[in-house]
Amino acid sequence: MPMLLMSTPHADPEPLSVQCAVITVSDTRGQTTDKSGQLMRSRLTESGHAITHYQIVKDQPEQIAALVTSLASRSDVQAVLLNGGTGIAARDTTFDAIAPLLDKELPGFGELFRHLSYAEIGSRAIASRAIAGIHHQTLIFSVPGSTKAVSLALEKLILPELQHLTRLLQPGS
Repeated sequence: MPMLLMSTPHADPEPLSVQCAVITVSDTRGQTTDKSGQLMRSRLTESGHAITHYQIVKDQPEQIAALVTSLASRSDVQAVLLNGGTGIAARDTTFDAIAPLLDKELPGFGELFRHLSYAEIGSRAIASRAIAGIHHQTLIFSVPGSTKAVSLALEKLILPELQHLTRLLQPGS
């Protein structure tokens, strides 16, 4: 049987600094203990992107939805990255807050994240409700709150495609 080769995507024409908002969803973390939010911000800035907003919000679906909606309406936010609250515990409500907001879902994001997670943590990956999509021409990424999950999502999925996806949302694309 012939081996399938994974093609590499076409290169972005020139670097693009994406304006990002980072949200940590947690009832227990503060600015000094928010390792996942810190990791998101540092990896994004190391990759040449700008952090225009950072906030920790309680795991309350109304607050999460209101914040994402507010950020998506700002001209200085092209992508919103959330971490935390994507599991199935009673307090995990990020997915429930984000999913109804999406004008277009990127189902491949959650599918690929769970596939990659499975390679690292096994069958527990099924409990992840990672999701991504578009809300009012703004990219939305929601991932679990562990630093390993944030690192995996950023390195394997978000950072490789952030510029390309942002360009696709620009007028005239």
